[in-house]
Amino acid sequence: MVSEEIELNHTLEKHGINVVETDLGEYIVQLRKEKPSHIITPAAHLKKEQVAQLFHEKLGIPYTEDIPTLTATARNVLREVFLTANIGISGVNFGVAETGGICLVTNEGNGRMVTTIPKTHIALMGMERLAPNLDDLSLLLSLLPRSATGQKLTVYTQLIHKPMPGQTRHIILLDNGRTRVRNSPLKESLYCIRCGACLNACPVFRELSGHAYIGRDLAIAPYPGPIGSVISPGLFGENYFQLAQASSLCGACKEACPVDIDLPKLLTRVRAGAVDEERGKKKDGAGLTGSTRFFLKIYARLATQPKLFALSQKFASLGTHLLSPRSQWMRLPAFTGWGYSKDLPRFAGKTFRSRWKGNRELGIGKTSTQIDTQNENVPEPIPNMPIPDSLLDRFTTELTALSGNVYQTSNPTQSIIEYLLSKSVTKIYLQPNVLNESLLRQAGIDFTHEPDPTLTIGVTKAWVGLADTGSVLEADDELFGSLLPEIHIAVLESKNILSSLPDAIEMAKGKNAVFITGPSRTADIEMTLTIGVHGPKEIHVFVDDSKRG
Repeated sequence: MVSEEIELNHTLEKHGINVVETDLGEYIVQLRKEKPSHIITPAAHLKKEQVAQLFHEKLGIPYTEDIPTLTATARNVLREVFLTANIGISGVNFGVAETGGICLVTNEGNGRMVTTIPKTHIALMGMERLAPNLDDLSLLLSLLPRSATGQKLTVYTQLIHKPMPGQTRHIILLDNGRTRVRNSPLKESLYCIRCGACLNACPVFRELSGHAYIGRDLAIAPYPGPIGSVISPGLFGENYFQLAQASSLCGACKEACPVDIDLPKLLTRVRAGAVDEERGKKKDGAGLTGSTRFFLKIYARLATQPKLFALSQKFASLGTHLLSPRSQWMRLPAFTGWGYSKDLPRFAGKTFRSRWKGNRELGIGKTSTQIDTQNENVPEPIPNMPIPDSLLDRFTTELTALSGNVYQTSNPTQSIIEYLLSKSVTKIYLQPNVLNESLLRQAGIDFTHEPDPTLTIGVTKAWVGLADTGSVLEADDELFGSLLPEIHIAVLESKNILSSLPDAIEMAKGKNAVFITGPSRTADIEMTLTIGVHGPKEIHVFVDDSKRG
């Protein structure tokens, strides 16, 4: 679930409207009546024992710490919610200005359930989520999963352009302070794609977790971590100004950010109170105490004059050695604030400049052009890894790595019949015009074109495959064939395997389509990968090469 959806759901719950979270992690924290602790993995702060006890108490199952069993329990409970809900509410990862479409990415399949099954779908999109066109969207879809979970493409990447038959769809563009942020010194924070990379890289967040980011009223901030320490003050005001103090300004968040947001710079702006620059007004230093502003002015004066700065380093070193002659650490007076809880290292006796000057005189620190490499042992170059010869080989390699299965055949119907008989399956969901239905009947295989969530296997047609990710592109309205059954079979013509996402994304223009990349999966309980949540536990792609060449 994306962050805009969190904002809406909290509002609905305040008005007594029953809202059931469908992401596994969000569902767990909802049962505990908690807030998410991470943008991507909301229940990352919980141990499996806590989830086991929660499900035992709330869902009435026998106590078990087996993570696949806990995941399957959530699947069974939420399946009924999906099939009976009056309204489905989703966020939007990206909107596309060129086509008027919206894009959702999920690994579990809950996004497709929420947007497809209910008669009414409400999508809530932050106004900053718009991409100009499908080409830009394809770039963002590559950046987001790589930075969020290390995947090349999320399992389910939906592109939605119109309501399903008999469905009403509403798209709500959310401002909620975003225009104010856009006109402030924090406008760069609106580039965020909510991947969570800055949280994972931040040493402070890794030690504290998301629930430590609280406002002055002790309410947990909607957005934690480095980006949250900028967005929360920007959107919700002074209640969250102090979050920017929970940062070492080490720059790890900026290095990890896939869209290169300068978070250290924005954090210092929040600390300085430069949050509400609107109509030419700016609150200089509003977030700083008088003593802090005084010492910062002194530091600025010293730091901008090299000779004065070098002299101050010598005095600082002398002073700290006098303050703490027998220890490498010095204890500051309590009135400084730091003195209550922290000891700081003494200033070095030799500054970096003096050390560097001495090393140069000794010949240390030469540039690469000055180093004599005649007697150096040059290592052998690392041989290049073999590259698969064909698009089919690459597609097979990628999908197999994701726990999928690929079968090359010149007769898809016969191959699928043999597979079904090996599983003792006698009835399937079948998308029309995919297989030879006469052969299926002769083999004793019954099928239906109507939705039936009780069936184990669904067979659908893939428009194209992507060689670099192992994905298949299908019509999103084939949910009952590609999402609800435990086993999904897709038929793909070998000539329709393309190189990468940009080659295929135009096919989804104006349509409801979904890129499927492996079986459904989650890691919301103790970051343990579990295959099969709301979507299939298995995906089998039968590649038809009968029309090759």
